[in-house]
Amino acid sequence: MMMNFLSDLRRIALDAGREIMAIYNTDFKAAEKADGSAVTEADEVAERLIVKELQSLKDSAPILAEEAASRGEIPDLGQRFFLVDPLDGTREFVNRTHEFTVNIALVEGGTPIAGIVLAPALNKVWIGAVGEGAFAQEIDGAKGTTTGDRTPISARPRPEASLIAVASRSHRSAETEALLSQLGVADFKPAGSSLKFCLVAEGEADVYPRLGRTMEWDTAAGQAVLMAAGGRVNVLDGTEEGGPLTYGKAERGYDNPHFIAWGA
Repeated sequence: MMMNFLSDLRRIALDAGREIMAIYNTDFKAAEKADGSAVTEADEVAERLIVKELQSLKDSAPILAEEAASRGEIPDLGQRFFLVDPLDGTREFVNRTHEFTVNIALVEGGTPIAGIVLAPALNKVWIGAVGEGAFAQEIDGAKGTTTGDRTPISARPRPEASLIAVASRSHRSAETEALLSQLGVADFKPAGSSLKFCLVAEGEADVYPRLGRTMEWDTAAGQAVLMAAGGRVNVLDGTEEGGPLTYGKAERGYDNPHFIAWGA
């Protein structure tokens, strides 16, 4: 049943990715939202498509989506809901680095139990459901089709030394650098958007700390994929790890505390 559901999410993400790529290959314009973040026509077009298709699913649920939320459109979520970031990494999209993603997650009881991260310009998608495994698949982002079989992925066990970290290209800070040094990180892989979770899920990196503001729709799909691959994401208070990063935090305005993502 869950695999059929994941196939639906993949189809929806591929449809959104195709629309995004059609705009990406034009001389598009970017605007600025009230919070200073960038927004493009691709964000809006993709979100409308995703929301419409999620609402048509047999097992649909309330949807908290980034662009609607920025307009104050927040539904009564309950215990089971979707989180949607139609274009994570809009700065990467504007700068044409290819490192932007489509993110759709299903949350139950505060935990992201299923998610999909699609990178249409990189022609790859990551899919996961907690308890049922995680997969990667090659795609044709411009056509919105798959081109290869699903390949199981898994986070690797933490090495005793020489950790590989992944962190944002655009949100590195002195605080992050200090934490990486304290953890004994020997190598670093830069990546944009939610691709950082996927690198840890595939065993290409061991740890991803985020000591800056993120919103729930930024992280839920990547967290679901990583958890399905055997990893974990914990709240970070200074250098102390707390419990798992959870969702539906209305009292915080749906933003996240600092967190750290680990492999197996």
